[in-house]
Formats: sequence, structure tokens, C-alpha cells
Amino acid sequence: MSHSLSPRLHNAAFAALGLDYVYVPLPVRGKDVGAAVGGLAALGFRGANVTIPHKAAVLPYLDEISEDARLAGAVNTITVDGAVLRGYNTDVDGVRGALVAAAGDEFDGEAALILGAGGAARAAALALTRLGCALTVVNRTPAAAERLAGLMTAAVPGARCRWLALSDLTGDDVRRQRVLVNATSLGMSGEGKVPALLADNVTAGQVVFDAVYASGPTDFLVTAQAAGAIVVDGLTMLLGQAAEAFSLWTGLPAPLEVMRDAVRR
Repeated sequence: MSHSLSPRLHNAAFAALGLDYVYVPLPVRGKDVGAAVGGLAALGFRGANVTIPHKAAVLPYLDEISEDARLAGAVNTITVDGAVLRGYNTDVDGVRGALVAAAGDEFDGEAALILGAGGAARAAALALTRLGCALTVVNRTPAAAERLAGLMTAAVPGARCRWLALSDLTGDDVRRQRVLVNATSLGMSGEGKVPALLADNVTAGQVVFDAVYASGPTDFLVTAQAAGAIVVDGLTMLLGQAAEAFSLWTGLPAPLEVMRDAVRR
């Protein structure tokens, strides 16, 4: 939570629209998740964001869950309406918006590969399968990749989704993709790097999306851009999901330019 840019961008947005709101980071221990969620209404909160590792843990404590949150098995945004707590997953729209803004919406039938099988990967998988991509989920733990592929096949009508263990991934697999997504924490400070097999086989014209956000481009995106790929950084996704959360809390369109300026300062 200490690295989160959300307080900066949301507080700038509230100030720009003259709203009497304030966004504060509140660290919560795993054993206290239920108590923290239950206290939101009592303390007069309008809503909250949920970060890793609590995105799945909050589910049992909410009164209503959006379809995207249910399918992703993760909540990143909570609204408080009286005593009713509703959970949403705005990461799905964040991923879709970031990809469409960078490369248009003509992805039907295109091949896409996601590295990872956690909450961010589920959001990306939903976005990509709904865009019509033929999806490959790659993970170090094969069972996790298989579960996510099965979930997408069941959740999205007409979805085409397969899985691979990272140990079975080849350079040819990477080069055949139209879209490559790193949906792990690899590339974040102290978290290691995206496997060279993925980064070194990027080709011109591919769309490369890294869910990690940092002060500058990740090594993965630097390599991809040098290869001629269209690159999409985690900040673009962050802004997209934040704008949707802002609207859920306030009922107003988010001032995107204000939010973008706030995170880039």
C-alpha cells in the first residue's frame, strides 16, 4: 500500500470538483479484513478500494457483488449505500480501456497471452476474452493456469482459452501472439523480472501490456518498445480503474486529465 498512487490521484480529483471527500490509505492485517469492511458504514465511509492481498478475502463480507467481481473472484472497489456494501472489480474495465485506447478495439480472433493467474490476470482475461481474443494463460503453477482458463471458458460465451505451464512456453508461442500481458508483480521493485523468454521474443506490431506501474517504463516495456511493439503501461490501467471507482462513489464522471496530471507529477 505504501507505493500506491491512488490517494494522490483521487484527492486531486475530489479537489478539482469541489467534493468534500478525502482518500486515505488504511493498512489492514489479514485477520482484520472482516472487521475493517464491517466498519466502513459505521464510520461514514462512501466507499473504499481494496489492494492485494485482500481482493478475494473481502468477498464474504459484502452484501452484493458485481458480475465482474464474481467472475474475477476479486473486489477492488467497495461502495457504501446506507448499510449495504457492494463490491466491484473495476480492473476489468481498466484493462479493456487501456488496450482499446492504445490499439483500437479490433481484437476479435486475435491471439493473446497472459503471464499470471492471480487477480490481475483474471481481470485481464475477462477483458481479453470479451474482446474476442483467443487466450493462452501461462503460469509457473500449471494448476492455477488451468483453473483460470477453465473459468474464462465457462464465464464468457464463445471464449477460446487454453493454458500452458511456464516451463512449456516457447519463443514461437510468444511470437504468435497479437497481445502479451504481464499480470504478475514481476518488474516491480524487488520482485524480479519478466522471464527473458517472454521479453526477448516480442516482435514489431504486438501489443504489450504490463500491469505493473512504476515511475517510468518497466524493463519489459522498454524491451518491447525497442522491438517495435505498441506498449501499454500499468499507469494507464490504474487511471482507467480509478476513474470507474470514482464514478461509483460520487455518481460523477471522473476528471481524467486532473488524475493523470496528479500521478505524473
